[in-house]
Amino acid sequence: MFHPLRVSEVEPLTDDAVALTLAVPPELREAFRHTPGQHIALRRRTAHGEEIRRTYSICAPAGPEPALRVGIRLVEGGEFSTYALKELAVGDTVEVMEPTGRFVLEPRPGHFAAIVGGSGITPVLSIAATLLIREPTARFCLIRSDRTVASTMFLEEVADLKDRFPDRFQLVTVVSREERQTGLPSGRLDRERLTGLLPALLPVAEVDGWFLCGPLGLVSGAERALRGLGVERARIHQEIFHVDEAPSAVATATPGARAPAHSTLTASLGGRSGTWPVQEGESLLETVLRGRADAPYACKGGVCGTCRAFLVSGEVTMDRNFALEPEETDAGYVLACQSHPATTEVELDFDR
Repeated sequence: MFHPLRVSEVEPLTDDAVALTLAVPPELREAFRHTPGQHIALRRRTAHGEEIRRTYSICAPAGPEPALRVGIRLVEGGEFSTYALKELAVGDTVEVMEPTGRFVLEPRPGHFAAIVGGSGITPVLSIAATLLIREPTARFCLIRSDRTVASTMFLEEVADLKDRFPDRFQLVTVVSREERQTGLPSGRLDRERLTGLLPALLPVAEVDGWFLCGPLGLVSGAERALRGLGVERARIHQEIFHVDEAPSAVATATPGARAPAHSTLTASLGGRSGTWPVQEGESLLETVLRGRADAPYACKGGVCGTCRAFLVSGEVTMDRNFALEPEETDAGYVLACQSHPATTEVELDFDR
């Protein structure tokens, strides 16, 4: 569900990024209470009536008074990011979806670590800050990669965590496009480099949870490095912020299954069900949206996971999946925006 919220602050972070703070009225505090790592979808309508949605992670610590602060980086040709950086001002109103997402860490004792690239710092900033504030024995190691120092988002906020929790917060910074006089040598954090670097920084096997966030290349390389170092899959959590490479198909139907000539979708959403014919070439999300404008979605790119639904019956194929964990797909969940019918009848449940 979307709610109109007032912009209370627009703070420049870098030449191409801002932090946007949204005021939450008392009657909506419960609706916008978030778990560290969750995101919100922002929506606007253009002068021509076109609806634009974009997903941004909440960077503020989670607490009893929900603080909705997100980091937005300008994307070349990006309609919403251009609007946010060049037009949005204090006092404007933005339509905001309630927090969602499963790239989260409920604060608990332990040793945790994150490997992030660029704007991937945004959800991890909330995760680390909330953990360190609430759990006096917890430790957190942040390994971050950026192009240059000038392009690094949330420099002051991360430095503040280092000052407040010097014994429990470890910070490792790498830049890929400029040389530094101190710290690690410049260059990308790829699988090979991380395989050698991580054991020198912290006891890899003793880390209770790894959080990987950023471009696809960094996240996949970091996951392969961790798996090669013996970290079990259940301790690795990931969220993709950018997908530059060509999509890879992730099939959830029987191998070799072909799309039927005619198929029907039944979907449950908000306690109500509906049945619609699936038109040629459209995703199951597009089918639902023809009958239910309130169907949940944000990116439509298989990245954010907002349109996750349980496959009750039938079979589907997914074009790509960068949002669901293997245990979720094994349990029967699919991304409606990437799913196409592989049987004549398919049933989805958005409420599970």
